[in-house]
Amino acid sequence: MLRTRKKRLAARDARAVTMLAEVERSVAGLENEDLLDLADIFRGERRGALGEMAAREMARRGISL
Repeated sequence: MLRTRKKRLAARDARAVTMLAEVERSVAGLENEDLLDLADIFRGERRGALGEMAAREMARRGISL
């Protein structure tokens, strides 16, 4: 694999990790009512990543829907 491609992929991966950390911080920074709204939106059979983050944060805070 070319060095430039490796660097490009590494930079892309680093941006993805940074973005995920920012999303997690944003979910953690929500007020309880907003967090409950987010969890309610993603409360289906297929919750997805945001729903999982919201559920973990709700468990940490000791709140539920």
